[in-house]
Amino acid sequence: MSRKIVVAITGASGSLYARQLLDRLFAIPEQWNALGIVITDNARQVWTTELGDTGYDKYVVNTYDKKDFNAPFASGSGQFDTMIIVPCSMGTLGRIAAGISDDLISRAADVILKERRKLICVVRETPYSLIHIRNMETVTLAGGVICPATPSFYSMPTTIEAVAATVTDRILDLCGFDIKTYRWGREA
Repeated sequence: MSRKIVVAITGASGSLYARQLLDRLFAIPEQWNALGIVITDNARQVWTTELGDTGYDKYVVNTYDKKDFNAPFASGSGQFDTMIIVPCSMGTLGRIAAGISDDLISRAADVILKERRKLICVVRETPYSLIHIRNMETVTLAGGVICPATPSFYSMPTTIEAVAATVTDRILDLCGFDIKTYRWGREA
């Protein structure tokens, strides 16, 4: 399987999810042939605060500024088939739901939806307001997938990384990647 993926990282809390997702994608390079990253200024600040480093700079891949509308995934002709927003702030989700393409993340999401490709929004907020819920409904009705950053515990995770991996593995499953992970009802 060869895929073109864009990963957008917003300033919501949950940088661990973004780091794990990127690490997992780099562990399966044979399953994708293009990967672009968009990271907001707020996301850089939150990453540094939460993870204590600037590891977002370590990935050898095309990274785009949020105002770079020349990125290949800013147009359907770029043929990117999957977009993952991790973590997805409620502001970003709201702009996508309203069709406001004022930066590269919201424009790329608009493109992915109009082309009927896979958009996965890993929302990270609690509790949800009615506005959040309605925006999630709107994006879902438009073809997007809302994947709350809600970990599971039936695999008996024992570290914060293992807890977060229950979410990142789910994201990779939603994308259709072939990964080794805990499966309910199967021997480990």
